[in-house]
Amino acid sequence: MNIVRLHHYYVFETSAGFCAIAWSEAGISRFQLPMTSADAVERMILRRLPQGAPDIPSAGIKAVIETVRRYFAGAPVEFSALRLDLVEQDAFFREIYLALRRVGWGETTSYGALAKAIGAGPDAARRVGQAMANNPIPLIIPCHRVLAAGGRLGGFSAPGGSDTKVRMLELEGVRLGARDSSQQAFAF
Repeated sequence: MNIVRLHHYYVFETSAGFCAIAWSEAGISRFQLPMTSADAVERMILRRLPQGAPDIPSAGIKAVIETVRRYFAGAPVEFSALRLDLVEQDAFFREIYLALRRVGWGETTSYGALAKAIGAGPDAARRVGQAMANNPIPLIIPCHRVLAAGGRLGGFSAPGGSDTKVRMLELEGVRLGARDSSQQAFAF
């Protein structure tokens, strides 16, 4: 018997653009990285949570929103203690997300190192990449901090692609080298 979970969402503005956060009674279930319009962000969150309902955030969700705003303003913040709703993720992905939440502000890791952190072999690095591409709560589960082997950038499936990843890492003081600024996802 499948239990239908009610998800609420809220669209809000940051200095980087409009974001959306979704939650259930179990915790935060989705997050949408900045986009240029509130309508675009709402369409994206509803694509992932078609039964989601707009709602006024609780005090706890309001605190998360303020932390996200501080993040995009360049302040060091911490998300690792937040309660998340990952029930729809498979066990391997949940384990990877838990390990990744231990990678703090300004730190990076690699797909292979995350696989090793959970006791999986190097062949699991590809599966770690799949977990990153399917991360339902980017930023809060900091997939932008995961690099390819040798410190290469790797992919990023959020709006703006790899440039968004670079800009988020730069906010945290991580410098990866030159990039093409004509592909900026958001401006600060």
